Parts: sequence; structure tokens; C-alpha cells
Amino acid sequence: MIASGRIMGRVSLAVALIAWTGLVGVSAALAQKYPEREVRIINPYAPGGSADITGRLLAQKLAEIIGGQFIVENRAGAGGSIGAEAVAKASPDGHTLLYSAAGPLGVNHKLFSRAPAYEPATDFTPIAVVVKTPLVLAATPKLPAKNVKELIELARKEPGKVNFGSPGIGSAPHLTGEMFKSMAKIDIAHVPYKGTGPAMADLVGGHIQIMFDLLPASIQQIKTGTIKALASAGAKRATALPEVPTVSEQGLTGFDTSTWFALVAPANTPKPILARLRSAAAQALKSDDVVKRFAELGSEPGTADEKEARVFIKTEVDKWTEVVRISGAKVD
Repeated sequence: MIASGRIMGRVSLAVALIAWTGLVGVSAALAQKYPEREVRIINPYAPGGSADITGRLLAQKLAEIIGGQFIVENRAGAGGSIGAEAVAKASPDGHTLLYSAAGPLGVNHKLFSRAPAYEPATDFTPIAVVVKTPLVLAATPKLPAKNVKELIELARKEPGKVNFGSPGIGSAPHLTGEMFKSMAKIDIAHVPYKGTGPAMADLVGGHIQIMFDLLPASIQQIKTGTIKALASAGAKRATALPEVPTVSEQGLTGFDTSTWFALVAPANTPKPILARLRSAAAQALKSDDVVKRFAELGSEPGTADEKEARVFIKTEVDKWTEVVRISGAKVD
């Protein structure tokens, strides 16, 4: 009986080993065949912003490393939730991905009265935090204020007359403006646009007075003088604009905000495909041309480590959700 038990145990072990080997073989084959067709990276914002600039750079590098075709497709609306919902409901096969900031990944559920029709915490799987980008407080050259102190004084003298633009409700520039409004205790009006392009055009034309913008999308206008930089919005000065002091340095102590973009996949995407995407993303973020280009834009690469990406995204979503609560911002 003992010998029979040992034989049965060995048989079970052999069967399990064969099954495991088969699964490994299937997984390897699945990863090796990927991608089997065009991979769409959904950018849930309008064309022309920082998401486009960095997202297309990422798509190009993924195509070089993995092979196949990776394209960025803009699908804007509802603060990014329309594009995010499309990805959440897409087939989880690695051929539809989302390139997003914090709004669609959780903040919009607290900002909008009618929550988007997906659950960020369970409907997406992080691949990488691709880039971390500082924001800059930019102003039309027509604005008489030359710094944050003068801007606050102007806003207090004329409540409600200073407008701040943003590329859309729930975007980092919008929520940063709400944070600024709350911390400075001033009354400034939010003017949402459908993307960075039209918002920037109105800032240049003087139709709006200020805008917190992502540095990659505004640095050329700052350097050519079509808009002026009043402050960097992060904890430290932007490397691309070292002469521009932070908001915190100019009186609003503790003001610290930046944004980021993460690449995520629909939940239940096969692990071998996720592993291949993470490996390629990690390689892309360490490549000399990407690091150099991000530095030129005043940004820095993120991480493709799964645990680090998950923790970072959750921490950031919690932070911006708190900004929504404190500011009282709400969209019907």
C-alpha cells in the first residue's frame, strides 16, 4: 500500500509537471505572438497636449522594441472618462491600452455628479507610470501681474474677473487651479476647453488671463514670449525653467503639484502580455533618446515596476480626490 501510494504520488507529480510545462509553453507562445494586429493606445484627451507628445514617443519606442504597430488614438470627452470607458470595456488582449492621468483613473468618480460607467480600481491593470511632468503657472502677456503675489492682489481687488483656463474638467490643470484658488483664498473663474490647443490660443490672445499648464505643452510659447511664466507649480523649480520660482517660494507655502501619465490595460489581460509590455516599457524609459527628450520637456521617466506603479497611482488618485473634496469642485 505504501509503495502504491508512492507510485500514485509520483504519477500526480508528473501530471502536474506536464500541466505546468504546458501552461508555460502556452504563455510563452502567447507573449511571442503578441501583437497579432495593430495596438491602439487611447489618449482620452484632445490632440495637442502633453499626453500626445509623450504618448506618441512611447508608442514609437514600444513598436521598435516589441515590433508591430502601436498608434495613439485621441478619444476625448467627459474629462477623459469617455476614452477610459472604451478601454475598460475593450477585449483584454493587449491590443487596446489607455494612456491617462489621474482624472479617468479615479478622480472623475468624485468630481462628476454622475460617475463614469466603469470602476478604475478593478477595471484596469497598470503597466507603467511613463512620465512625471511639472506644471507651470502661465499668464497672458497682457496680464499686469508679474508674479504670484501681484496675481493674488489683482484677484482680490477684482473678485471673479480673473479667469483660469484648462484643457478640460477634471484635468490636472483644472484641479491645480482649484487648489490655487482655495489656498490663496481668491475668487477666480474656471474656463474649461476641449483640449490644450484652444486653451493656449485664448491665453496667448488674452481671452483668459492665466492657466496652469503642463510644461511640455507650453515651454515653447514661454521661450518665445507669447505667454509668460509666473511660477513653477511643483515643490522645486523646473529644470527646464530654473529662473522661474515656485508658487511655494512666492508665498503659498506647501503648494506642490505636478502631473503624470500612466499606461494601463483592461483588467484580465493575460499576464504574459502584461509582462512583455512592462519589459518593453522599462526598456523604453531607460533609452537615451527618451530620457533626453523628456528632459528637454522638463519631465522625467516614471517606472514600469508593477508594485511601484500601483502604489504611485493610488497615492496620486487619493491626493487629487482630496483636492476635489477641499475645493468643493463638482461637475453636474
